[in-house]
Amino acid sequence: MRRLLQGALGSLFPSDHDRRVAFPQDWCFTVNQSQGDTMPSFSTKWFGRGPMTNERMIAEQIEARGVRSPRVLAAMRNVDRALFVPAARQSEAYADAALPTTLGQTISQPYIVGLMTELLDPQPADKVLEIGTGTGYQTAILARLCREVWSIERLPSLADEARSRLERLGYANVHVLCGDGYAGLPGEAPFQRIMVTAAPPEEPETLRAQLAVPGRMVVPLGETEQELIVIQRIGPAEYSRRVSIPVRFVPMVHGTAGPSAT
Repeated sequence: MRRLLQGALGSLFPSDHDRRVAFPQDWCFTVNQSQGDTMPSFSTKWFGRGPMTNERMIAEQIEARGVRSPRVLAAMRNVDRALFVPAARQSEAYADAALPTTLGQTISQPYIVGLMTELLDPQPADKVLEIGTGTGYQTAILARLCREVWSIERLPSLADEARSRLERLGYANVHVLCGDGYAGLPGEAPFQRIMVTAAPPEEPETLRAQLAVPGRMVVPLGETEQELIVIQRIGPAEYSRRVSIPVRFVPMVHGTAGPSAT
């Protein structure tokens, strides 16, 4: 039965990377299509092993699916997802799914956060630009991996909440601004890394131009069908691109929903 289930579930994942999923002997699960920026997810019940924890989430949902970077895994172990999940969703804090937050936004599926961070590969001396702060979960992970993070959120209330949360948790190398993600931050460019956590319909050229040489951007692209793209700047006017996996993110929106912070 275990082998039959693994074979059936494997057909849900379009790439080899997505099929690297471990099924512990004492799992009971159902497959459901989650909302937000996820692949199909697993609702799990544990027998005899206690409740899901941040450590178990990382081992079973992220590392078992093929995220291998020791730096990324260590950063995620030091950032408890529950601290960034709304109070009404605390029982689902370690769920294998994107979760709704407020104002139609989501906190990304843990696996997607781990994969995007590994693809971005931020280095200790890097300055990173993040588009879409949300609750600050991805921001906090990036902050543990690089010198400085500049994060833009278009919704003022989310920007304020994330800024307060990150300050309270002691992230002194993070700057959260309310602004238009499409514009980026030309006054702070260049950035060695740029992470975009909402999906523009096509490559955001303004952001691409703010990459350092060399530099790297990870961005979900598309409207109805989306793919996670890794863009590398290898010269002043020379870029390379590769496709990672199909994803589903909220669309990237122009402008802000209120006054921009400076």
